[in-house]
Amino acid sequence: MRRKEELSNEAVSPLAADLHDWYARNHRVLPWRGITDAYRIWISEIILQQTRVVQGYEYYNRFVSRFPDVRALAAADDDEVMKLWQGLGYYSRARNLLAAARQVVERFGGEFPRSYDDIRSLPGIGDYTAAAIASFAYGLPHAVVDGNVYRVLSRIYGIDTPIDTTEGKKLFAALADELLDRQDPGGYNQAMMEFGALYCVPRSPQCGGCIFADRCMALATGRVEELPVKQGRTVVKPRYFNYFYVRHEGYTWVRRREGRDIWRNLYELPLVETAEEQPLDALQQSEVWGELFAGAGRVSVSAQVYSCKHVLSHRVIHARFYVVETEQKPAMPGYLRIEAGAIGDYAVSRLTEGFFEKMSMNYPSLF
Repeated sequence: MRRKEELSNEAVSPLAADLHDWYARNHRVLPWRGITDAYRIWISEIILQQTRVVQGYEYYNRFVSRFPDVRALAAADDDEVMKLWQGLGYYSRARNLLAAARQVVERFGGEFPRSYDDIRSLPGIGDYTAAAIASFAYGLPHAVVDGNVYRVLSRIYGIDTPIDTTEGKKLFAALADELLDRQDPGGYNQAMMEFGALYCVPRSPQCGGCIFADRCMALATGRVEELPVKQGRTVVKPRYFNYFYVRHEGYTWVRRREGRDIWRNLYELPLVETAEEQPLDALQQSEVWGELFAGAGRVSVSAQVYSCKHVLSHRVIHARFYVVETEQKPAMPGYLRIEAGAIGDYAVSRLTEGFFEKMSMNYPSLF
């Protein structure tokens, strides 16, 4: 990273010299920084989507340890990757990682592509991620625009065009490109994002010590907390999941979620989903219950042993868990019969993992 005094005013944008200097003195030391390995940069960028650095750090280390290159990831078993991802959420990221790794092997001979367009063509890679990989790994002049960049630029330049509109996205992309330091695009992009992550934060930013305090329009007009502007919010809909941890002679049942719904490719316990909260007796009278427990003989259901609310970007899951013992082997159509002690080998949602954690502490004999 070059320091401010090494950069001429003609060579860089009005922000670049100050950002380079600030970054040299304040950046966090992270294992995916200061490297040019496109594969590892890609892994870090995907993990850090919707994930804080402190949480993603260990996941990154485990991933690159288990899959040190793109060929190793491409050859991985789907279930192993999902299990390694367990707890990070937004599981489409893991599915896209696998799909992209396999395309790199099939389309690019196992070498991570070196052009922005080729990088952008891979599953799960959008404009931001492609720009990050292209600039960090190959020094290509592509400006990144993420939440941090939106925030910094909207405040410095006093821009109130909503960032979640087509007009706003085009405006900020053009401004970010205009300001990009083309002599060191990777270093500039890192500095811009780090400044937004550490100083120009969403709430209570460090305006008093800001290197841009003398030119920040939002600070001058008292609008720091108002910017950036978003046009609207996603409608969040509730869903009601009733899970049953079923046991019979040391066995239990799980199934892999398919389709395009949440938690696709993760495993779950027998489920009765309802349109609203339902008491246990109503669940037992449902058609789904009858199909699941056909042939089970006498069924003993504990009182509700665990409940929680799980908030996703566009859904709120209200979940209840019950423990069920059956006299005979239930039908469980569509579910896989496994040994109860092996349930930890299957990748599950964080919601279900929370149930297992509580049960293993309070009722270890059930596992």
